[in-house]
Amino acid sequence: MALSENTRERRVRASLAPWLKGVLVALGSVSITMLGLLLITFIIGRVMPIDPVLAIVGERASQTTYDAVYEQLGLDKPLLVQFLYYLWDVLHGDFGMSLLNARPVSEDIKRVFPATLELATLGTLIGVLLGVPLGVIAAVRRGSWIDQIARVVALVGYSMPIFWLGLMGLLIFYGVLGWVGGPGRLDIFYQDIVPTRTGMILIDSAIAGEWGVFRNAFSHIILPATLLGYYSLAYISRMTRSFMLEQMSAEYITTARVKGMSERQVIWGHAFRNIRVQLITVIALSYANLLEGSVLTEIIFSWPGIGSYITTALLSADMNAVLGGTVVVGLIFICLNLFSDLLYRVFDPRSK
Repeated sequence: MALSENTRERRVRASLAPWLKGVLVALGSVSITMLGLLLITFIIGRVMPIDPVLAIVGERASQTTYDAVYEQLGLDKPLLVQFLYYLWDVLHGDFGMSLLNARPVSEDIKRVFPATLELATLGTLIGVLLGVPLGVIAAVRRGSWIDQIARVVALVGYSMPIFWLGLMGLLIFYGVLGWVGGPGRLDIFYQDIVPTRTGMILIDSAIAGEWGVFRNAFSHIILPATLLGYYSLAYISRMTRSFMLEQMSAEYITTARVKGMSERQVIWGHAFRNIRVQLITVIALSYANLLEGSVLTEIIFSWPGIGSYITTALLSADMNAVLGGTVVVGLIFICLNLFSDLLYRVFDPRSK
């Protein structure tokens, strides 16, 4: 009995060892990447031709006031000590005070980030729900008119500047046809009706049962979300088509057809099943790109998200806000990559 228990314990340890090793390696990689990100943002904050002290006290302040603020910010200390202070503050969620509104940058980010999260999430859903089937069909019917349309759609999505598509979309669907709401998240009449719970108006209005607010918010978000969704669709459909073409030319597909399996089973039960691990990484990267790359879309549609926040802060020389927003976006990108890697390990038995 004792031998059996010892054997079972050794087997459990042997099965857990690769997982623990993978977790430790992932945590170490994330820690090093995050440290590098903080180091880069710290260096950017120091080499930018902007004096943070003058941004606070103004150009007419006396030298005594300037020196006092200079010491208060810790700029009189060695760079290594400044970086350690900066690292300590960021790890505690302290990005300093915004020079524009004298509020903590962390509070501003909590306020604006849900708008970007809502927009990017809806855009990613559109890209996945349309891009994956389009890529699969284009690969299965390679060379057909459907394949040609899919390739043109992807090419246009890659080639067209997103700000131009946004302006044309506003002009046609809002200005001429009146099918969608204009810039912003809500019309003035619907603002401050729904209590803020998640910061995402669609979810908050649905929870509160305010369907009038929900419809108005949806009319405002659908155009920018579709624009981002199209950008995501172009990338996802192209990668899905490429992955499926590789699988459709494999020998096991020919074997499955010879055995009499239906085309539906061959495509979705075998070929698509073998590319889902790769698609996880593609979708995660697409989502991260929308979260960090929706700056132009937010500016065009006056969307009060983190992209607009960072841009406004940069134009106003508010470096605390710029660096705080940059760190948050970088952390999200790192976490999404880690999440996709964990899913890769779950769905791909070869990685265990």
